Amino acid sequence: MILNGSTDYDRKAELKAFDETKTGVKGLVDAGITEVPRIFRLPTPETLISEQLGQLTLPTIDLDGINGDPVRRKEVVEKVKDALESWGFFQTVNHGIPVSVLDEMLKGVKGFYEQDTEVKKEWYTRDTTRRVLHSSNFDLYAAPVTNWRDSFYCTMAPNPPQPHELPPPCREILLEYSKQVMKLGVCLLELISEALGLDSNHLLDMGCADGVAVLGHYYPSCPQPELTIGTPNHTDNDFITILLQDHIGGLKVFYQNQWTDVPPTPGALVVNAGDYLQLITNDKFVSSQHKVVANTIGPRVSVASFFTTGLMETSKLYEPIKELLSEDNPPKYKGITIKEYVVYHMAKGLDGTSALPHFKV
Repeated sequence: MILNGSTDYDRKAELKAFDETKTGVKGLVDAGITEVPRIFRLPTPETLISEQLGQLTLPTIDLDGINGDPVRRKEVVEKVKDALESWGFFQTVNHGIPVSVLDEMLKGVKGFYEQDTEVKKEWYTRDTTRRVLHSSNFDLYAAPVTNWRDSFYCTMAPNPPQPHELPPPCREILLEYSKQVMKLGVCLLELISEALGLDSNHLLDMGCADGVAVLGHYYPSCPQPELTIGTPNHTDNDFITILLQDHIGGLKVFYQNQWTDVPPTPGALVVNAGDYLQLITNDKFVSSQHKVVANTIGPRVSVASFFTTGLMETSKLYEPIKELLSEDNPPKYKGITIKEYVVYHMAKGLDGTSALPHFKV
C-alpha cells in the first residue's frame, strides 16, 4: 500500500484531477473502481482503530409530554444536562417530526445523488456564495485525507432559498423538513437553556437558532472500507446538530477514551452539541469528536441540520455566558463572530483536531 507521504506521489495533482471530474466519490464507484485511490487512504487502516470500539450505549431521550407536564419536563431537562456534560450527544424519540417526513428527506437526498450525472454536475461548486453547495469534501485541498463522501450544503435560514434555487429531486421535502427541524431545534435549545439553569429563551435570545444549514451526505459503497474513512474524527462548528441517518449505520462517537457505535434507531434523530455551544457554556457542555466509517453495503445517506449562521456577515460576538461564570470559573474563550470561526475551521479542514483551542483566552 502506498501511503500519502510517498515521494513518488503528487497528491495535489490527483486531488485536482478528482475535483475536476465534478462527479465525486460516486463517480469513482460508478466507473467500477476496485481499489481505493491514494488520496483517500488513511495512514493507519481503520480496522486497527476500530478494535477500540466500546459497547456503551448513547442516551436516548423521549420528548413526549414535555410541554404539558412540568415534572416530566424537569426529568427531560436533567437528562439533556447529563448527556451534554458527558457524551455531548444523545438520541431523541417522539420529537414531533413524522416518520413519513424523515423517510421522504432521506429519499430526496438519495434522489439528488442518483440523478443523471450531467444534471448533477451543474450543482457542483466550491463557490461559498451559492445557496446550494454540492461538492466532494469541503476541505479537499486542506485535509490530510480525502473522505469517502459526497455532500451538498443548503442555507435554509435566516433567508430561505426560493424553491427554484433547490435541486428538483429534494426541493419540496427540503423546504418541509427544514421547517420541521427548525421547530425541533427551538424546542431543544429551550431545554438546553433550562439545563444550564437559565431562562428557557436564553439561547434563542442569543441567536442560536437564527441560522440553519441542511447538509445531505452520500457515502457510496467502498471496495476497501478499512483503508479509508467516510468522515474523519471531528467536532461540528455550530451550536447544535440534528442528524437523520438511514438504516446503514457507521456513526461513532468518542466517549470515555473509546469509539462507541451509534446504531440507527428507526424514527430517532441524533442530537449533538457543537463547538459554539461548548464555547458559550465555557466547556460545561462538550462538543465531542465523532466520525463515520466507510462500508461495503452502501450507499449510506444522512442529513445533518447545523444550527449556525455560517459565513453570514454579522457583528454579533459570542463568548462564554456571563451567568455561568464565577471567580472559580473564569472565561476560557474570547468573544468571536460565527464567520470568524467558520473561516478558521474551513481553512484548517477536518484534520482530527478541534478548532476550539485556537479561540482560548
